[in-house]
Amino acid sequence: MRAKETCYVIAFHTTADAIAFEKMAGEAGFPGRLIPLPRAISAGCGMSWKLTKKEAPEQMQELLDSFEIEYEEVYELQL
Repeated sequence: MRAKETCYVIAFHTTADAIAFEKMAGEAGFPGRLIPLPRAISAGCGMSWKLTKKEAPEQMQELLDSFEIEYEEVYELQL
């Protein structure tokens, strides 16, 4: 069994927002990946962006603001 790690999960209101974020994050070289929304979170469209704590979370809010994509919440979880 693999060890859990602390990560950030960005929940989106819509699938379109999640996919738009994935595209912009890829173009900006922002780490992370699109994943199904973890069961611990009951919100949004069912898609989320996972970013491990060691992958520059300090840039996360800057990018969310600059992309002007609506998101529901940013969660810190053990996954």
